[in-house]
Amino acid sequence: MDEYLTEKEQWDRVTAWLRENGLWIVAGVIVGALGIGGWQWWQAHVDKVDADASEKYEQLQTDLGKGDRTGALMLMTDLERDYGSTPYVDQGRLSLARAYVESNELDKAVTALQAVISHTKDKQLALVSRIRLARVQIAQKKPDDALASLDGVDPGAFGALFHEVRGDAEFAKGSKAAALTEYRAAKTADIGSQGGGGDSALLDLKIADLTAAAPPPAAPATPAPAAAQNQAAK
Repeated sequence: MDEYLTEKEQWDRVTAWLRENGLWIVAGVIVGALGIGGWQWWQAHVDKVDADASEKYEQLQTDLGKGDRTGALMLMTDLERDYGSTPYVDQGRLSLARAYVESNELDKAVTALQAVISHTKDKQLALVSRIRLARVQIAQKKPDDALASLDGVDPGAFGALFHEVRGDAEFAKGSKAAALTEYRAAKTADIGSQGGGGDSALLDLKIADLTAAAPPPAAPATPAPAAAQNQAAK
């Protein structure tokens, strides 16, 4: 029936409604504005943290390239303390692990790789780190530790590499038959691999070497001629 009200009566209704509900409208506008402003502030904060972490990671790489291990370790400490939520912490640890391997500090490389496995949120990176860890442990002459690092984990797209490194660990133990089984499994997985395979030519060489060294299968026993059987019976 509003169409029958005078303009003054309609205005009175509007002002009355505003008096009753105006506070809530204003509050809603304020909350909405704060929400938008808060999100923009948070996004700017995240972008700045990421940019700062990236800068420190690049400097860490530069220090390692110059052989400044002390500077690199100080930057790694900064990354772990102030930028633990960024992926640059994982990448920094991997870079240090590589540097430790190159300088034959294998115990330190193991520690760095285990830290990646324990803390990373990237499942693929954790798998790659396990493969690298197992290879370092083989170099340490700890093949059983290498096998333990690869056990109980779904390798996903890295199935071929997991089998190959297991084969390397078995070979290091002197278990050539087990190594050959793992290498063949790696070859089978590599055929259907979507980028998680290794060096196919090297894998073929490993298989060929172990196949050539494997003893030939025993020939089945040949029955003695009937005449010889009769002579033996006498």
